[in-house]
Amino acid sequence: MGDDESLFQKEVKMPDLAKVFKSFGYAFKGIVSLFRYENNAKVHLIAGILAVAAAFYLEFSLIEWCILVIQIALVMAAEAFNTAIEKLCDAISPQKHPAIGTVKDIAAGAVLITAIAAVITGLFLFLPKILQL
Repeated sequence: MGDDESLFQKEVKMPDLAKVFKSFGYAFKGIVSLFRYENNAKVHLIAGILAVAAAFYLEFSLIEWCILVIQIALVMAAEAFNTAIEKLCDAISPQKHPAIGTVKDIAAGAVLITAIAAVITGLFLFLPKILQL
């Protein structure tokens, strides 16, 4: 029990806010880089903006907004992970390598899975409202 007691007696330190803000800065830099240099990310960004504009026009409910935002975020995050994996693979193995190619294909497939799910979800959200117009 001595070890358990010492765990509870340790002082909890507040996070260093300067480090936290610095890490947010790096994350923002990554997001800007993603949408500035990656063509597929630009396509997903445009699709997300169009979906948000249509949702405003169709007066989405709170739940519909939540679902839409989650879907957009999932696709964007998948695209960011895919880009990070591709950059890392290119740094590790600039030459073509079958295993690296498979890793990149799987990462790209993850983006496709989220994009397909987002399109299907979009149909469930938008189609009934569009048919009522």
